[in-house]
Amino acid sequence: MRVQLPEPTADEREHSARVAALIRKEIAAAGGALDFARYMELALYAPGLGYYSAGAAKFGAAGDFVTAPELGAVFARCLAQAIAPAIRATRGDLLEIGPGSGALAAELLAELERLDALPARYLLLERSADLRARQRETLTQRAPQLLARCAWLDVPPDTPWCGALVANEVLDALPVRLFALRDDGVFARAVACDAQGAFVWREVPADAVLREAVGHRLGARAVPRPYCSELCPLLTPWLATVAGGLQRGAAWFIDYGCDRETFYAPQRDQGTLTCHFRHRAHDDPLILPGIQDITAWVDFDALADAARAARFAVGVFQTQAQFLVANGLEAVFVAAQAECGDEGARYRLAQEVKRLMLPGQMGDAFRVMRLDKP
Repeated sequence: MRVQLPEPTADEREHSARVAALIRKEIAAAGGALDFARYMELALYAPGLGYYSAGAAKFGAAGDFVTAPELGAVFARCLAQAIAPAIRATRGDLLEIGPGSGALAAELLAELERLDALPARYLLLERSADLRARQRETLTQRAPQLLARCAWLDVPPDTPWCGALVANEVLDALPVRLFALRDDGVFARAVACDAQGAFVWREVPADAVLREAVGHRLGARAVPRPYCSELCPLLTPWLATVAGGLQRGAAWFIDYGCDRETFYAPQRDQGTLTCHFRHRAHDDPLILPGIQDITAWVDFDALADAARAARFAVGVFQTQAQFLVANGLEAVFVAAQAECGDEGARYRLAQEVKRLMLPGQMGDAFRVMRLDKP
C-alpha cells in the first residue's frame, strides 16, 4: 500500500539511525541476511532503543495508533463485566500484559470497584520505564484511590496465582517469521543491506523448522504461487511463560486477527504485516526502524493450540462487537450517556461506540478469545 507518511522529526531520525546501526551489526554477524523475526524483535524491543523500549509517545492522538481503551471508558466497562465473575470466584489478582498508557487499567479498576469485584492486586507486566511512568501518572489521575492496589512487574509472576489475565493488542506485536512460497520451494524472508546501507529484502531457503511450521499452518490448503505470509513461532512459549502460572481463573486476549482458514486464504497472498507511524498504516517495515510500530494479525487457531499446550480450555471466541454486546454494552452505553454533560460529550460517546462496534472498524476486525483454567 502506498501511503504518504509524515516527515520524522530530527530527533526521530537520529533515534532511528541508532536502531538501524544496531540492526546492521546483527545483519553482518548473521552473514549478510537476518531473519525478519530477529529484525522485528530489535526494531520493537532492543533495550533502550526499540519502539516499545524507548520513550516516545505511542498511544492515542499524540502517538502512532489508538487502541480501544484510548477511545473512552466503554470498552473497559464491558470488559470488567466479563472479568468480574473470575475475580469474585477466585478472590485473586488481575494481570495485564502490555498495559500501554494505563488507560485500560484505570478504567477496569474503577468499574470493578463499582461492581464490588476488585482484584487483590492489579499487576502490570511492563518492562519499559517510560511506559511505567505514564501508566502510574494515568492511574494517579483517574483512580488515585486504587493506586496502592497496583504493582509493576518486569517478568510474569514466578509463583502460582489465581484470578484473571488481560492482553489487549499484545499478540499482534510478537515477532513473526515471514515466508514465501515459490515454484521452487519455501523461502524465509530476511533483511539485508544494499551498497548504501539501506535495508532490503532477501529470500533464503527455509530451514527445516520453518518448512514444518508452514506445512502445519497451510495443511492441504491450496494457495497460489507466489504466496507470502507469516507465522508467530514465539506464541506457544510466550503463552506458557506469561500465563502458565495461572492456576485457576481465566484469560482474555483481544486483538485483530481471525481463524486460520481466513488468515491463510488464497487471496491474502501478501500476508498481514502492517506498520503504523503517526496514525498512517503502511506495509514497509524496513523504513523508520525503532520509530514505527510493526504488527501482524493474530492466527487465533494458533493461539488455541498454544492454550491447549499450556493446559487451558478454550472458551469464547467471538468478534469484539459480539463480545461487547454479550457483556452489557447496552447498559454501559445508557449509563455513560447519563454521565455526559453536554451534546458534544454525547456525540463523542456515540462515535466511540461506532468505532468499537462497526464492521470494517474494530467491531469485526478485532476478536476476543477467553481461555479458562477451571
